[in-house]
Amino acid sequence: MADRELILDGTKIAWHLERVEKWEKGERFAPITIDMALTRACNYACSFCYAQMQENDRSTITKKVMDDFLDDCGDMGVKAISFISDGESTISPLFVDAVKKGHDKGINMSAASNAFVLTKKIAEKVLPYMTYLRVNFSAGERKRYSEIMGCKESYFDRVCQNIKDMMEIKKKLNLDVTIGIQMVLMPQDKDQIIPFAKLGHELRPDYAIIKHCSDNEDGWLGVDYNEYESLYHLLEKAEKYSTEDYKVVIKWSKIKDKGNEGRSYQRCYGAPFLLQMSGSGLVAPCGPFFNEKYKKFHIGNICETRFKDIVFSDKYWEVMNYLSSPKFNAQKMCGSLCIQHKVNEALDSYKKGEIELEKPEGLPPQHINFI
Repeated sequence: MADRELILDGTKIAWHLERVEKWEKGERFAPITIDMALTRACNYACSFCYAQMQENDRSTITKKVMDDFLDDCGDMGVKAISFISDGESTISPLFVDAVKKGHDKGINMSAASNAFVLTKKIAEKVLPYMTYLRVNFSAGERKRYSEIMGCKESYFDRVCQNIKDMMEIKKKLNLDVTIGIQMVLMPQDKDQIIPFAKLGHELRPDYAIIKHCSDNEDGWLGVDYNEYESLYHLLEKAEKYSTEDYKVVIKWSKIKDKGNEGRSYQRCYGAPFLLQMSGSGLVAPCGPFFNEKYKKFHIGNICETRFKDIVFSDKYWEVMNYLSSPKFNAQKMCGSLCIQHKVNEALDSYKKGEIELEKPEGLPPQHINFI
């Protein structure tokens, strides 16, 4: 695993040309990767959280609903599921079983979490079945962690211990799972860039990511993307804390894009390949469209309809085709730097004839099915 590249700031769509060929022929196909949540609830109140803008009708994903969903994903050829969306999936009673069942169905499973409930006992149950686990940890100091993450200061100590325990479990069981920490950087929290990199050096996860903060098209969170440029020297300094077995990764491509200002494409081609779902069971092209004001993009709900029936429905493909048509302008009608951003860049360049999409040579990268 160590000799295979870990791509944390890019896309792996070129390794899935069979799906691209179906897309070019106008055929209907299942997504490669699904980002979803098991609940809309959360035990934190992070200042940067996009879920504040994603309110929609709240249905409850039950065990029966999740079992049917995973059965459908396995049958349809979904390759990877990330519990990364508008809720803290680890607090759902379905989390452990969902990870195991997805893995048993041949699906790569992963999660992003605040890791508060991921104690040693829980981690031992799920880590053997996961491709990666990323801990959202957007500060390096106890007091600032509490302020930014919207929780008690004592949570900092517990999560640090949970990360240490997870790394110990990985080593003891010789697991392939990749464990990382991530800082969602708001420009006003620049004082935590170096403490975050230092903390990672102490905790020794496989990597630490520092990334931009996404915002909606109305700028609801108030992110000033031009301010990131003044932080480049701090980010470069943070990178120097990398060692042979601990990498500090800055998502430079998105940080330098300055929100929608740097978006080179107008059409969204990425949603059929990388689909996002709400913790309410809502199926929509992506997280920015979860909110009720984007109802026209709401395709269905797995609490009411089987996922396979949603994906192969006329409504699903009407929405996907609208997003890739001249009627849609991602530069004006979308939130900034969405999860499909890198896939969209690649497919847009391909459609414009600027690049060829060919299967890359050499060993496939790690996490190949998380595009």
